[in-house]
Amino acid sequence: MKFRQALFWDTNPKKIDTEKNAKYIIERILDFGSDKEVRWLRHFYDKRLIKKTVLKSRSLQPETKNLWMLLLKGA
Repeated sequence: MKFRQALFWDTNPKKIDTEKNAKYIIERILDFGSDKEVRWLRHFYDKRLIKKTVLKSRSLQPETKNLWMLLLKGA
């Protein structure tokens, strides 16, 4: 996937590694991503990794964290 500069404003999106930067990508897309980006994220990353990232995140907005905890409840 080609990452939008608006989503990753603090870095060069072309240099983002989907494995090494998984937590960073998950947090940004869950907080600020479009529907298309969220669909890609859920297809690309394992549900357990997404849930673990949401649980441990210190940067997700509280509303985002609560929403995703409900959506990933059975994961």
